[in-house]
Amino acid sequence: MSAQGPSRAGGTGGAAWADRYAAEDPVLASARTRSAALGGPPPPEPAAGATLAVLAAGAGARAVVSVGSGGGVVGLWLLRGMRPDGVLTALDGDPEQLRGARRAFTEAGVPAGRTRLIFGTPGEVLPRLLPGAYDLVVCAGPPTEYAAHLAALLALLRTGGTLACHGLLAGERIGDRAARDPETVTWRDLARSVREDEQLTSAVLPIGAGLLVATRR
Repeated sequence: MSAQGPSRAGGTGGAAWADRYAAEDPVLASARTRSAALGGPPPPEPAAGATLAVLAAGAGARAVVSVGSGGGVVGLWLLRGMRPDGVLTALDGDPEQLRGARRAFTEAGVPAGRTRLIFGTPGEVLPRLLPGAYDLVVCAGPPTEYAAHLAALLALLRTGGTLACHGLLAGERIGDRAARDPETVTWRDLARSVREDEQLTSAVLPIGAGLLVATRR
């Protein structure tokens, strides 16, 4: 069962309470339900989404990139924290998730000029984005889809900009030395690369399925 499944949402523990505290509105809840039905990677849990909104607000974010749209869940949370004149660029290699994001933004009444939805993989899209122009870059899909492009992701950030990657603590496999599946190995390598980069200040936040965050100094 996924971290944001019924057992968590209806539970009494701290993580379940944190998700309820995030208080997703009906539009966000509908986007989450549609995204789950598509069978792709689970979008950030409500508490993790709220954290992304706080990161965007703290940065006064006007330009944000989301790698993986989560059917609009990621974008709706980010738009909550971004400046009113901010523009969100969301890229996704799954056309159904991207269509779900477009529907979610329409239902939320987000002006068309505030979002830019691009179909394609990180390898195809990232070279087309302007280096050093973004306040926040969020990766919400499997790390195997974007880890090889870490340098390009970091190059998008302005000084003081932040990279946030969701999901590294899912299933608690990253700390299990016996876990050698491709996704877990990729998470370990990605986290190590971020930690060892002298231009970054990083931390792992145990919120939802985990957020790896790093700010460019």
